[in-house]
Amino acid sequence: MKDFQEKNIQKTPISEYGEFRLIEHLTKNIKISHKDTVIGVGDDAAVIDNGKKYRLISTDMLVEGIHFDLAYTPLKHLGYKSIAVNVSDMCAMNGDAKQVTISLAVSNRFSVEALEEIYKGANLACEKYNIDIVGGDTTSSTSGLIISVSIFGEVEKKQITYRNGAKKNDLVVATGDLGASYLGLQLLKREKQIFQENPTIQPDLSGNDYVLERQLKPEPPVQYINILRQLEILPTSMIDISDGLSSEILHLSNSSNVGISIYEDKIPIDYKVMNLSEELNLNPIFCALNGGEDYELLFTIRQADYDKIKKDPDFTIIGHVTDKSEGNNFIDKQKVVHTLKAQGWVSI
Repeated sequence: MKDFQEKNIQKTPISEYGEFRLIEHLTKNIKISHKDTVIGVGDDAAVIDNGKKYRLISTDMLVEGIHFDLAYTPLKHLGYKSIAVNVSDMCAMNGDAKQVTISLAVSNRFSVEALEEIYKGANLACEKYNIDIVGGDTTSSTSGLIISVSIFGEVEKKQITYRNGAKKNDLVVATGDLGASYLGLQLLKREKQIFQENPTIQPDLSGNDYVLERQLKPEPPVQYINILRQLEILPTSMIDISDGLSSEILHLSNSSNVGISIYEDKIPIDYKVMNLSEELNLNPIFCALNGGEDYELLFTIRQADYDKIKKDPDFTIIGHVTDKSEGNNFIDKQKVVHTLKAQGWVSI
């Protein structure tokens, strides 16, 4: 029987690619066969023509040791987060989440009660955002806990927003504030290390509820989608900020075939993030650009919509769209121009 795996084939380490290049490489030969498949790989959700509306489908996976550490992550919060991060993908398409399926791979160190906690959190999120749990799967695991959630949503055809619609001179907008989730993670990791070195010392997390909640129990940006609809603003392109602002800027610019310039003094950072960054000896701008898991929205709008959005505190104009030849740039407070680069993924 011929070996399935060629022995002399050159093997490329995954680390040489990084997450985004790897996805592009693995999916480059995928061909769409069905007419009702409007968009497959390449956006925050797949888009299926369902007649009057578009159907949206997306999947996210949370893996123990990569996306979470059970030393400081409550299982109930983890269940909630598994739903929230998927709802965020629906928001990025300007859509509404409707149903989810939840699949678990668990080792024998987990009890029934532990799994119940995960589902309690998932149920809370689904009740809050009016989502039905309609199925899933469970199986055993030899490497810890894995949660995979598939989400199904819908959007009016005239209201759908893709990553590829940004045009030169559009304004670049971010919702909420950035960097808090990353700082929450760094705080948790610090306290874990202190505890491991001296178990008699109890973790000191007082006064940091905001950044901890942004990391452990994030909320999807549903409220901002509702505000945009009320303001009658349809973004020309949009993405959720799950991998850090820099990465999302590159996604939008690559998909839209444009350049994007953002300004350091425009990036929205909460004062709690500024204070904790100083305590942890971190640059808050680095946290915003490369931290990830903020689950805010990054989008572009026409200049004609500026007056509708300029006084709303939930939205911050952080830059503008340029010609592709100008590239993607970060302009610091001294007006020095730096090329934006993606951080890629790093395990916890």
